[in-house]
Amino acid sequence: MTGDFMDIFQKCFDYDRPEKVKAMGLYPYFVPLQGHVGAEMEIGGHSLIMLGSNNYLGLTDNPYVMEKSREAITKYGTGCTGSRFMNGTLDIHLELEDRLAKFLKKEACLTFSTGFQANLGAISTLGQRGDILYLDRENHASIIDGSRLGYAKVVKFKHKDLDQLRHILEKNKGEPGLIITDGVFSMGGDLADINGLADLAEEFGVRLLVDDAHGVGSMGATGMGTAEFQGCHSRVDLTVGTFSKSFACIGGFAAGDAKVISYLRHNARTNIFSASLPPASVATVIASLDVLEREPELLTKVHRAAKRCREGLSDLGFNIGHSEAPIIPIYVGEDLDCFRFWKDMFDNGVFTNPVISPAVEPGAAMLRTSFMASHTDDMIDRALDVFKKVGRKHDLIGG
Repeated sequence: MTGDFMDIFQKCFDYDRPEKVKAMGLYPYFVPLQGHVGAEMEIGGHSLIMLGSNNYLGLTDNPYVMEKSREAITKYGTGCTGSRFMNGTLDIHLELEDRLAKFLKKEACLTFSTGFQANLGAISTLGQRGDILYLDRENHASIIDGSRLGYAKVVKFKHKDLDQLRHILEKNKGEPGLIITDGVFSMGGDLADINGLADLAEEFGVRLLVDDAHGVGSMGATGMGTAEFQGCHSRVDLTVGTFSKSFACIGGFAAGDAKVISYLRHNARTNIFSASLPPASVATVIASLDVLEREPELLTKVHRAAKRCREGLSDLGFNIGHSEAPIIPIYVGEDLDCFRFWKDMFDNGVFTNPVISPAVEPGAAMLRTSFMASHTDDMIDRALDVFKKVGRKHDLIGG
């Protein structure tokens, strides 16, 4: 292209950050995995302990779950080739929504093709002109984007700062509003104070939406999520979640009052204008629910693995924040230091996820680890040995 004009692609041509990191041999993203995503797997011909997957219940290679997925393909084919609104609703979509509503003790449920779309659709549809959305500053990107798509006023409060939220609510008293929070915050593994948020919602006459993507299927006595874990499940007006974590697949959902779900079903653009979940995915989620309801001990196992590693990392002297979920961060600091730490962990047989800005604040880069019910004590202990060795090398812990 020639001429005196600005090229919209110029930003792409100027973007060289990945190439610089690759040249240093530290590029940590888009690593091709081989075989089933399990607690220990082959990557590049080497065996690694997988501490980078959100497969909390370890169901991605569960024989029963895989068989039910295969059966769905045989019965229905590979896809629906249309939206739920038109030609993309199968009887198993309705079965799944009914199962989820009963599991979550809500009146109704609506599924979406991804968890990201569930937040985009629910938030942008509910937050209209004249409404106010109150967002925790560490909410997931899908919540931020969903709030931008609608016409509501957006106000953010400091992470888990209920005093600041109260002040904001007092300034907007009488206005229709929706408090939106993660249940489990996906980077730090800390939990929202849902009881406290519900108290404020009730006092100021606003509603409460909890995105419990990392909580449903991993938190609470039955896996209903973070609110169940905190004893306040019935106080949440709308629960949004995903199938890409504990339910071993892809997709998302919103569950709440029947009238609210009906409104979303007929107005959420990410539902109306997006192809519906394929049959194999729907069957996978139903089968995962079957397993969770039959084997609630999986919830105990995943937290046992996380507790063992949390205590081990803390004893070694790592900064792991305030995690209460099967997500444990290891705070490093600068981006390149984090990449170097990741690379040595990887080379020593432990797969983790490096997280840098803008996913976290600049200077707060971390390795994010996640735990599964299928992680054994031996795997955790071997991983801790690697953390000890590599942590000392990088001066993150004492010798």
